Amino acid sequence: MSDATPSSDSPGFDEMARDIAEVPAVEVIVTVAVNLMSAAAVKLGLTEDGDAHKDLDEARKLIHALAGLLDASTTEISSFHAAPLRDGLKSLQLAFRETSLVPDEPGQGPGEKYTGPVFG
Repeated sequence: MSDATPSSDSPGFDEMARDIAEVPAVEVIVTVAVNLMSAAAVKLGLTEDGDAHKDLDEARKLIHALAGLLDASTTEISSFHAAPLRDGLKSLQLAFRETSLVPDEPGQGPGEKYTGPVFG
């Protein structure tokens, strides 16, 4: 077993597993989605620091992962949770399209494999 793999002998592992066991799957999915959205916004340069952390290649990966997560979890989370996440995803996709110097063809932008082409 590698040093990076947690084991039941690790301090706090049992407590962490117990805490996770109490969290509904929908909350885990939504939390991961929000974290992906936040990271993508930073990589798009949409924060106060702007261009300091801008990296469109990284933003593309994060947006694509977010779209995949939302596509895969469509039947698992309610529209109450899914609708704002889909809106956030579309906003990120549009921001990516506006920020990119070389625009992707419709349907080829980040996450559009899952969402279809995104237009303003």
